[in-house]
Amino acid sequence: MSKVVLTVDDSASVRQLIRMTLTGAGYQVVEAGDGREGLSKAQATPADAVITDINMPNMNGIELVTALRGLPTYNGVPIVCLTTESDDGVKQAARAAGASGWITKPFRPEQLLAVVKKVLGA
Repeated sequence: MSKVVLTVDDSASVRQLIRMTLTGAGYQVVEAGDGREGLSKAQATPADAVITDINMPNMNGIELVTALRGLPTYNGVPIVCLTTESDDGVKQAARAAGASGWITKPFRPEQLLAVVKKVLGA
């Protein structure tokens, strides 16, 4: 059974690139357009990993990471921030909230795939 990756980003084109990269490697991808939708989808369909943007409407990525870490089913699930944010304070806030890793946009598909494989132990 393939691993499920939840991707949360307000950019449809970024979600499409993530989906194409990961489904091509055999992963199942669940998409959400903002943190609130991501939290709802995370509760409906448990994921093996989460990739989230930081700057989004309704609920930002740090708020999403905090909310996911509050759910018992997401206690040990890797959460990677994929964002244009490069500020050290934001990175520290994401780590403090429970983020497992960080990728800066723009990203290369092979870079994303390598990180996902690493965090999933594949």
